Amino acid sequence: HQKYGLKKVLMSTYQAASGAGAEGMAELENGLKAYVRDGKVSPPEFFAHQLPFNVIPHIDAFQENGYTKEEMKVTWELKKIFGLSDDVVISCTAVRVPTLRAHSESIVIETVKPCPPDEARELLRSAPGVKVVDDPAKKLYPLPLNATGQADVEVGRIRRSLVFGDNGLEFFVAGDQLLRGAALNAVIIAEQAVARR
Repeated sequence: HQKYGLKKVLMSTYQAASGAGAEGMAELENGLKAYVRDGKVSPPEFFAHQLPFNVIPHIDAFQENGYTKEEMKVTWELKKIFGLSDDVVISCTAVRVPTLRAHSESIVIETVKPCPPDEARELLRSAPGVKVVDDPAKKLYPLPLNATGQADVEVGRIRRSLVFGDNGLEFFVAGDQLLRGAALNAVIIAEQAVARR
């Protein structure tokens, strides 16, 4: 954000069952086994709803503003880490998905100055802990399945934002939060790479 200036971050996180701990992973695995064995998923005990064959837009407790605690935590952490003013708008929707490991994020940023996708791609390639996987014509883009067990965070689908034009980028990130930490690390790495330019 130092070179281009950051105005907005809009993101959705797609968080694996492992983000809820061993109980979350067990419920996903047991539900899938029940489906194979009995033709139906066992009732949820840990999550608010059935996770196998479903996504749940609810991680942690809902707050008075309609966001969950997890969504607000992402907002607070981004502002704190980057020392962002309240003028920078950050919005997050956190979704639990039926994968065992590795969180993913779809991120849209608006910058003060134009930020060309090719420049962003090169910056990300030089960032430690980042693996650019960005060749959609060859069906190469970040996938939680591929990111599982990797220390590097995969970043791809890097493109000019249709919403913010030349002053916006959109990208997709996948990282194994059990090795790398919270999925937020993926955003931090991408943002720091852009900021260094």
